[in-house]
Amino acid sequence: MAEEELFDLLVPPGVPRKMIYDVAEKYDVEVVRRQRKMSFANMDGDMRELIAFRGKREVVEEVQEYLFARLNEFVAE
Repeated sequence: MAEEELFDLLVPPGVPRKMIYDVAEKYDVEVVRRQRKMSFANMDGDMRELIAFRGKREVVEEVQEYLFARLNEFVAE
């Protein structure tokens, strides 16, 4: 049997920890670390360790909608 493909959703820097914990508890995803090269401002080319939610495509898409909605609420406060 073929292994199911997993997808990552990078968490933007600055997302409150509470939102990250909420997603990890509410959805069937794993929180993982990813090395990414930054390409903006004074970090051009710097490697940074970011976190991501890893899971099945459908779940990661749900997480993206949920997280962006929560971030919009947070910013609007």
